[in-house]
Amino acid sequence: MFKQLMTVTAGVVIAGGLAACGSSSSDSGGSSGSGGSGGSGDITMGFAQVGAESGWRTANTKSVQAAAKEAGVDLKFSDAQQKQENQIKAIRSYIQQKVDVIAFSPVVETGWDTVLQEAKRAKIPVILTDRAVDSDDTSLYKTFLGSDFVVEGQKAGQWVVDNADTNDVDKNGSINVVEITGTTGAAPAIDRKKGFEDKISADPSIKIIASQTGDFTRDGGKKVMEAFLKSQKDIDLVYAHNDDEGLGAIEAIEAAGMKPGVDIKIVTVDAVKDGMTALSEGKINYIVECNPLLGPQLMELAKKVTAGEDVPERVVTKETAFDQEQAKQVLADRQY
Repeated sequence: MFKQLMTVTAGVVIAGGLAACGSSSSDSGGSSGSGGSGGSGDITMGFAQVGAESGWRTANTKSVQAAAKEAGVDLKFSDAQQKQENQIKAIRSYIQQKVDVIAFSPVVETGWDTVLQEAKRAKIPVILTDRAVDSDDTSLYKTFLGSDFVVEGQKAGQWVVDNADTNDVDKNGSINVVEITGTTGAAPAIDRKKGFEDKISADPSIKIIASQTGDFTRDGGKKVMEAFLKSQKDIDLVYAHNDDEGLGAIEAIEAAGMKPGVDIKIVTVDAVKDGMTALSEGKINYIVECNPLLGPQLMELAKKVTAGEDVPERVVTKETAFDQEQAKQVLADRQY
């Protein structure tokens, strides 16, 4: 079904301080004080994290906390446990505390205008990290720091197109893809799906036969894949919106007596260490990178916006992608 020799141009590998995609510690709603990142600095930042749903998010949280400490920023941290109402509660708490700047990674795209208007009236600048919001009023935030999720989906889809041998299709004349999407309504889930579909549309033999959310979690990915294996015939490839979902799919495939990466190909997004390990072992076939280490850039932007300096409305990070051989070469040096 797929070409045996799979090569890609890796592009430029981005070092530590770049940005953005899919964890955390701390409480569920309001502020958790300094969040372990310390410092009575000149700037107080309220940071409302999505949750702790993945290895990516854990690395993202650690990066933000470490960078705040390094920059002397007093960080008030909250973990929304993947609930929008918890993030809104945390943001309102930060407004009441009169922090200097608010940063957050939105659980979903919509439903933010009211609370962001409150921050604007309080003259507290807002920085979006990792995920965007869907709002017609771009004055509600100063900048958005993060990856281009559509491009990530396009990279994943292009790999499938490039490595699909259309002369060796199954009985139905198609390459059957099952998709494990991210959290419903979340920017990366929407955009990674769109980008992937844009690219595979070039090859009519590639069909998405089932799509279901795994909420960016390993357990979710496993449960969804178990259901797919029962309900779908002749699955050729899994497209998972993050590594954790893909790792869960691996567990389900192995439990069904098949070889992930061989009997069923797997493409994911993130490139966290567990995912890269599975890629180097041949259990995943291709990973599109989404760098979580955005802390240093976030602190730099925070200092600029609180000083009244102009910043770009959009800060897009550059990232690469890895096949199995490339994963073997870089695995030992991965920071997350």
